[in-house]
Amino acid sequence: MAETDKKEQVVTPWDVSAEDQIDYNKLINDFGSQRIDAALLEKFAGAIDVPLHQFLTRGIFFSHRDMNQFLTNYIATKAGEAKNAFYLYTGRGPSSGSLHMGHLVPMRFTKWLQDALDIPLVIQLTDDEKFLWRDIEFDTVRQLAIDNAKDIIACGFNPERTFIFRDSDYYQDMYETILSCQRATTMGTSKAAFGFTEESNIGKASFPPVQAAPSFPTAFPHIFGKDLSKKAKGAITCLIPCAIDQDPYFRLSRDYASKLGCNKPALLHSVFLPSLAGAGTKMSASATDGSIFVTDSMDTIKAKIEKVVPVAETVAEAGDDVSLEWLKFFLEDDAEFNKLCEDRLAGAVSGVAIRDRLVAVLQDMAAEFQARRAAVTDEDVEKFFSKRSLY
Repeated sequence: MAETDKKEQVVTPWDVSAEDQIDYNKLINDFGSQRIDAALLEKFAGAIDVPLHQFLTRGIFFSHRDMNQFLTNYIATKAGEAKNAFYLYTGRGPSSGSLHMGHLVPMRFTKWLQDALDIPLVIQLTDDEKFLWRDIEFDTVRQLAIDNAKDIIACGFNPERTFIFRDSDYYQDMYETILSCQRATTMGTSKAAFGFTEESNIGKASFPPVQAAPSFPTAFPHIFGKDLSKKAKGAITCLIPCAIDQDPYFRLSRDYASKLGCNKPALLHSVFLPSLAGAGTKMSASATDGSIFVTDSMDTIKAKIEKVVPVAETVAEAGDDVSLEWLKFFLEDDAEFNKLCEDRLAGAVSGVAIRDRLVAVLQDMAAEFQARRAAVTDEDVEKFFSKRSLY
């Protein structure tokens, strides 16, 4: 449920805000996760054959659950010393016709994980959630899910090893797993974890197990088989990269695991990409002025940034420079990014120049993305939606 302190910090799956900056140390303490430290990054680097993603080295993914054990099992399997299977799970709630840059953060990182670890991926589109939470027609939200799927496909996921599904299409296949999760959830737990009240519709109270279910291989009989033995379940582990506001769902998953005879999912948590207006909020699909969408034109990107992004006028303010914070996410060149930070703090480059560099970086990203998105066909969607083995 909402995490509130003297600064009125609120972090739930539906609302993120703070008077100043989000206190991520407090979230780690409140949620009971662990910080990603140098030792874990070293272990991660030794497990794969490519350099660590900038989201890890720059602390954008900053918190985890059971990643040490995940890597231990992964390394042993890669060396032929164990026989374990792994898969990735992430998702998207389709509330707008296109993704914004904040949505690209977990998607870009998940794409890197899929390639670096060489494991399958499932992507859940929670059209049912958005229908329950938003005043939106069901046919509309189902179409938004298809539009979002095309954006997701344009991120470059491996079509042979990725399964994308709308809950409304795939519910029956997950039903037994969902039921098991629902039976393990009391109303008290649901209210405490998500802040539901007597005024909440009962669909909201029953939804969390639907998002928890893909954490378990039993939700995907076409991938892992219909009748998994206890031994088979114990050899499969899910890894979930997500923003930390989604963690309450997967705390439930981890509570369900023993009752389902499955492994607890491991998690990697990211910080939030702030609104263009400042660091106390995250980007929102409903706050269009403070968000950059992947469909925005080059002129629109420039106009939004120049209109909304505050410019740090002094060196003292540069540590809170929104443009620098965004470049931390999207400027891939480490040498250039580090130099910009040093020069800004030394007063050698202006806030306007940093903002102009952000405009150029986002325009380049958007142009490349839009070219890939234009090439995505309905046949591509059918491929990613088809039920098939990913191994």
